[in-house]
Amino acid sequence: MAGPTADLFADEALQQPASREQIGEQSWVLRGFALPWIDRLLPELRSVLARSPFRRMVTPGGFTMSAALSSCGALGWTTDSTGYRYSPIDPNNQQPWPALPDALRQLAEQAAANAGFADFAPDACLINRYVPGAKMSLHQDKNERHYTAPVVSVSLGLPAIFLFGGHARSDTPQKVSLFHGDVVVWGGVDRLRFHGVMPIKNGEHPIMGAQRINLTFRTAG
Repeated sequence: MAGPTADLFADEALQQPASREQIGEQSWVLRGFALPWIDRLLPELRSVLARSPFRRMVTPGGFTMSAALSSCGALGWTTDSTGYRYSPIDPNNQQPWPALPDALRQLAEQAAANAGFADFAPDACLINRYVPGAKMSLHQDKNERHYTAPVVSVSLGLPAIFLFGGHARSDTPQKVSLFHGDVVVWGGVDRLRFHGVMPIKNGEHPIMGAQRINLTFRTAG
């Protein structure tokens, strides 16, 4: 992103037919599900990033993550030399993370319901920015207090290959192509499956530019 408030958030989106693809017993890709929300979602996202800009965090092992991160909601995810955790405070400015905007929350709730998870109440939205070459290694989302709620993941911008593995890191993952407006929802028996993102390929999305932004909604507290 050419600055956190750059005018890459336009009104038009690449259209694709809405459909559902099952990738696990309780896991779905909702193709194009977020596209009707774009006009509401992107201005709210721009406002969040103006208050808590992207930053590249350092893992407990001392590695700088290739994906840049921000958060909104009551809790934000953070990492440093002391470990991975959720915090109500943005460590960059020592202020509370921006509140979870209505459009983002409603999108996540409706996507979860569409995938069979009623009453999803996210309190954390992780915002990852991937430029070409950035990736996310296989990992489990397990810093949350409980695992009863699903994970809802919204893709914006450049395409990505989502790696959806099993319950052991050694399990061979599925490779799932994700495009602008796609939403992945996984929970229940699939909640702790390993997942990641392959390195983003070079490209220029007509709306988002040379980047992929991923919104991951969780119930963390």
